[in-house]
Amino acid sequence: MAVNTLSNMPVRKYKRESSEVSGCLKYMIFGFNVLFWLLGLGILTIGAWAWKEKDTFNNLGRVANVALDPAFVLICIGTVTFIIGFTGCVGALRENTCLLAAYAIFLSILLLLEMTAGILGFVFKDWIKSQATAGFQTFIIHYREDPDQQNLIDWIQEDWLQCCGIEGPKDWDRNNYFNCSSHVIGSREACGVPFSCCKRKSNEIIKNKQCGYDVRRPGFNFNLSKVHEKGCIQAAEEWIERNMITLTTCAIFILFAQILGICFAQNLRADIFAQKAKWH
Repeated sequence: MAVNTLSNMPVRKYKRESSEVSGCLKYMIFGFNVLFWLLGLGILTIGAWAWKEKDTFNNLGRVANVALDPAFVLICIGTVTFIIGFTGCVGALRENTCLLAAYAIFLSILLLLEMTAGILGFVFKDWIKSQATAGFQTFIIHYREDPDQQNLIDWIQEDWLQCCGIEGPKDWDRNNYFNCSSHVIGSREACGVPFSCCKRKSNEIIKNKQCGYDVRRPGFNFNLSKVHEKGCIQAAEEWIERNMITLTTCAIFILFAQILGICFAQNLRADIFAQKAKWH
C-alpha cells in the first residue's frame, strides 16, 4: 500500500485481472475464418452471376438436371463456405458462444458427411461409377445447350484427363450436333468430336477448334489417331490410382483441420463461459 504525500491518505494499487479468454486462440479462429468467409462469398457471387447470365432464375422450372449445373454447384459450395466462415469469424471476434456452437456443429456435420461419403464411395464403387457415367452422358447430350457444362467437359477432356467421351469417341454420337445423322441437316460437326478430344501438338500455339471434324465418319477412321481414344471414366480411374497417396494425404489434412477447428471453437467457448462466471 502506497501513501500519498499530499493528503497523507493511503492509495490502493489495484492489479488489473487478466482475461481468461485466450487472445491467440480467439484471433486464430477469427483470421482463419475470415479467409473462408471471403472465399465463400466469392464462390457464391460467381455462381449467382453465372446463373443470372444464363437467365436460370427465370427459367428454373424448365431446367433439367439442375444438380449437375456447375453454377448451381458453385452456389451450394459458396453458401456452405460462407455460412461456416461467418459463424466462426463473427463468433470468435464477438466472443459469441451461440455462433461458436453453430460453427462447431456445422463443422461436425460436414466432417460426418465427408466420412460417410468416403466410406460409401469405397463400398459402393460400382454405383458411384454408374452415377458418374449417367452424369457424363447428360453433359454430352446438353453439350451445346449450357456453356458452363460445355466448358467443364472441355476442361475434363483436354486439360485434366486427356480423354474423349465416356468410353471413347463414339459416345459423342449421343449429341445432336455430333451425331453422324446430323449431316443431313447441315451440321458441320456431324460424325466428329469436340476440339477438346484432340491430342495437342507440341508446337501448337493456337488451338485448332476444327480438329475433331469428321474423325468418326466412315472411311475416315485414320483420323481417330488425332483424338484421344480412351474414355473419361477409365482415365479418371487411372488418375485416382496414380494420385491415391496425394488424395489420401489431402483428405487426412482436411479432416484434421476440421477437427482442430471444432476443438478450438469448443475451447474458446469454455474460456468465455469461465470468464462470464466471474461476473456473477
